[in-house]
Amino acid sequence: MPEHPLSEKPLPEQGPPPFRRVLVKLSGEALAAPDGYWLHPPTLAALADDIVRAVSEGFQIALVVGGGNVIRGARVSAAGWIDRATGDSLGMMATVMNSLALETALNAAGVTARTMSAVSMPTICETYARQPALHHLDKGQVVVLAGGTGNPYFTTDTAAVLRAAELKCDAVLKATQVDGVYSADPKTNPDAVRYDRLSHDEAIARDLKVMDTAAFALARDGGLPLIVGSVHAPSSVTAILTGRAPSTLVAP
Repeated sequence: MPEHPLSEKPLPEQGPPPFRRVLVKLSGEALAAPDGYWLHPPTLAALADDIVRAVSEGFQIALVVGGGNVIRGARVSAAGWIDRATGDSLGMMATVMNSLALETALNAAGVTARTMSAVSMPTICETYARQPALHHLDKGQVVVLAGGTGNPYFTTDTAAVLRAAELKCDAVLKATQVDGVYSADPKTNPDAVRYDRLSHDEAIARDLKVMDTAAFALARDGGLPLIVGSVHAPSSVTAILTGRAPSTLVAP
């Protein structure tokens, strides 16, 4: 599909800027099996290998994974049989399931990973606290951040941007279903164009759906760059971070 650089700001000539500490946001659906089962071990292993490769290339990685492969709180609450706060609590617990699965796969792939949950579950994983998380990252460990923000009504996209700001990350990489931010859904609109670069304000003004408005606004206020690329690209995380795969940069 054609590319469409929206902003007048020049693009980097050799891929994205040299970010070192990056928070990677994964959707829960990225872990699901083709038959609908909530977890697909081959996909999990491939993602873990990709993260290990990124670490070997000098990146410090934190991860936030959604829970949509298990349950979506907003969806079940909309059905009317459960209130939104309880539905979101179920979603937060689903992210802990996914995070523990990712931690296990990462440790098996050869990197030390630590799950830290905003919802305290001390017999299962560490409770999230900023200073210990920074310590883990400084030691070269992968920190898997579970439980969203710990509060209902906030998406895991917002949680990802919040944690990235707290942990002094250079950028957030959202690995999604398409290779960047488009003017419309490229799956349904053949005329959709991919933006090379946007500002946060442009993304908000155009109501682009790759992230919710709260996440875009929080990133804008913190001056935090967002990179959007496809989780389906070979070695997607490493390829996007090193400029070897297409992506969209959302930056001030």
